[in-house]
Amino acid sequence: MKQLIVIYLICAAVFLPYRGHAQKKVIELDLETAVKLANDSSLSAFRMKNSYMAGYWEYRSFKARRLPSLTLYMTPLSYNRDYTRRYDSQQNIDMYRRQQSLYSYGNLAVQQNFDLTGGTFFIDSELGYIRNFGDRSYSQFTSVPVRVGYRQELFGYNAFKWEKKIAPVKYEKARKELLYQLEQTAETAIGYFFELAMAQAEYDLALENLANSDTLYIIGVEKHKIASIGQADLLTLKLDRVNAQNSLQNAEINLKRSMFALAAYLNIDKNRTITLKLPDYPEDVLVAVDEALLFAKENNPGYLDSEQQVLQSEQSLERTGIESRFNAGVSASIGFNQVAESFREAYRNPLQQDIVSLKLSVPLVDWGVRRGRYNMAKSNLNITKLTARERAIQLEEDVIMTVGHFTVQQQLIRSAQEAVELAKLAYEQTRERFIIGKADINSLTLSSNRRQSAQRNYISALRNYWQNYFKIRRITLYDFERRIPLADAFDWSMAGEPQ
Repeated sequence: MKQLIVIYLICAAVFLPYRGHAQKKVIELDLETAVKLANDSSLSAFRMKNSYMAGYWEYRSFKARRLPSLTLYMTPLSYNRDYTRRYDSQQNIDMYRRQQSLYSYGNLAVQQNFDLTGGTFFIDSELGYIRNFGDRSYSQFTSVPVRVGYRQELFGYNAFKWEKKIAPVKYEKARKELLYQLEQTAETAIGYFFELAMAQAEYDLALENLANSDTLYIIGVEKHKIASIGQADLLTLKLDRVNAQNSLQNAEINLKRSMFALAAYLNIDKNRTITLKLPDYPEDVLVAVDEALLFAKENNPGYLDSEQQVLQSEQSLERTGIESRFNAGVSASIGFNQVAESFREAYRNPLQQDIVSLKLSVPLVDWGVRRGRYNMAKSNLNITKLTARERAIQLEEDVIMTVGHFTVQQQLIRSAQEAVELAKLAYEQTRERFIIGKADINSLTLSSNRRQSAQRNYISALRNYWQNYFKIRRITLYDFERRIPLADAFDWSMAGEPQ
């Protein structure tokens, strides 16, 4: 009875301060909740969602540029009173004359870009007004009731065509990149989760080890009195008790550090005590290598990024190739125009207005500058294609290795769990044998170490299993349990996308 009281007091002195604090603010987390908090509340998830929204609005802007635009250009008021240079034809000289005038202008235009040709079709209407003050004051209105026109670079670079190719790829990459990064966040959260799980297990083992060491030391003292064990064995038991006290203090420090790291990453109250519920033994998930490779090629943003890089390099090559040759552009419009001293007269009996312009740009001598730019763009395209191929090979290798590790981890968990049960049973039997004098101190110490090692190996196996599982999800963006792509199951409104 005396021995039990001593053990209880030691445990209370070490454990109750921590326990009392834990009861004030305790939050229990399982693995699924930790992953959900990481994807919903962590700072990294918040940053990723804002990055995705930038890509989303960029794509919305691209779609909007494909639609007709209505624009009002205005100069509501322009007033001048100054001296300006004028030519006097009678004296054949330039001279400064005082001028005072009021000017106003407005243009309302509808424009539509054509991706196929790279030109722009427009319909507009104009109205201008000028008022001159002074000795010869007068007013004039000029109007263009309606004008229809088209602008086109005949042999120029078609930016609209390439934007139509690249913009959807960039947007799809932004969507897949968000899912990819959220799965990466889940992996990181799992790492912090099992670091805390390991720290809690170490703390529990250290606490139990202290109680056992103290019990064994008390028993050893009694055995030493009757000469059942020697002085060396008694000192070893006392040393074990001292080491157990030190281990418990270190385990408590590591527990607090791991708890703070997880709380900080999940963006929850750091003053709350976190207790973890380890996941049960996972059900077997069949992941075939060929299937994982197929989903990775369909969903992994790395492939989309390579596709975007190749398209942009091809875009640059075409632009530099076109700019190295001569260029021609045409602008044509037909409409009506009139000038009058009153607003009403400016819209009466308008005259036909025809405007056609042709511009040419012909490089004559540039000492090979354009050709150099073209060759450089061509080399960059070749490098981009080779880099894309290397990335594809690396991604395939990563998929194959990760699937292999995941399959192995499913087998290791079974053996690790069995080892925990065997090590616990062996320790309890060795401890009982030591108490009755049928086992020595070395056998007891070895059994205790094996038990602790088995517990650590089991938690490590769980951690490796879940991290490999979420890594497979990340590189394939596919849920192998529910057999659906992650993009189909994701609620995009949670990322800020309007419904």
